[in-house]
Amino acid sequence: MFAPLPDLAKCRILLCNDDGIAAHGLKVLERIARSLSNDVWVVAPTLEQSGAGHSLTIHHPLRPIKIDERRYSVTGTPTDTVMVALHHLMKGSPPDLILSGINHGSNLGEDVHYSGTVAGALEGVLLGVRSIALSQEFTDRADIPWATAEALAPDLIRKICAVECRKSVLMNINFPARSTDAVFGVRVTTQGKNKVGDNLILREDPRGRPYLWIGDRLGPESYGEDSDFKAVDDGFVSVTPLNVDLTDRPTMETLRKIL
Repeated sequence: MFAPLPDLAKCRILLCNDDGIAAHGLKVLERIARSLSNDVWVVAPTLEQSGAGHSLTIHHPLRPIKIDERRYSVTGTPTDTVMVALHHLMKGSPPDLILSGINHGSNLGEDVHYSGTVAGALEGVLLGVRSIALSQEFTDRADIPWATAEALAPDLIRKICAVECRKSVLMNINFPARSTDAVFGVRVTTQGKNKVGDNLILREDPRGRPYLWIGDRLGPESYGEDSDFKAVDDGFVSVTPLNVDLTDRPTMETLRKIL
């Protein structure tokens, strides 16, 4: 079990993301982290890695670039950044907590399998560090309600970290596209069902050659009353515990009977 972290002021916090070192969401997350602790490290991809999922770089070198004290960019994926941070930059003095995000847009339902934001937290858990992924939903890219996440995240992080947590679990937090005073509260949710990638848009380039572009979700499916989608749609912050162990134990029992 991850032991409780009742006093985050005494903790070392590592920040990562998938939108890149220059992303506004990372700046918001850093302000949140510094309201919790003075010992904050930032290690993020040099370039945007949205949709990279839990991929790692094995055919090219990784180059950590020092930007400032305890601030680095890495020429790789979110997974790479966490590996480089724990096994190289922070070797011998690892973080107590990893915060990944804040993502430009939600990471709900099956999106979590593609999300670099969730992958950063996933890698943290695999390396034995309590980890939380944070995402901010929006309806207008020009007017993302960052203030909602910035206002609500600190207390939520404190509460989550103050209790024990299984070492195979990361927390996936999604803030609704609403102003802070329009958020109704927090719901603990299940991973919903609505997959990105089914909407392939066929177009032609200027030379008349066809290409495909992956578009947004086609529309809501039946989310379920306790799902992350439903919570965010209803104006609640969604907190979903995700297990990195993908083993399906009921199927194991079935297989044991026949094999």
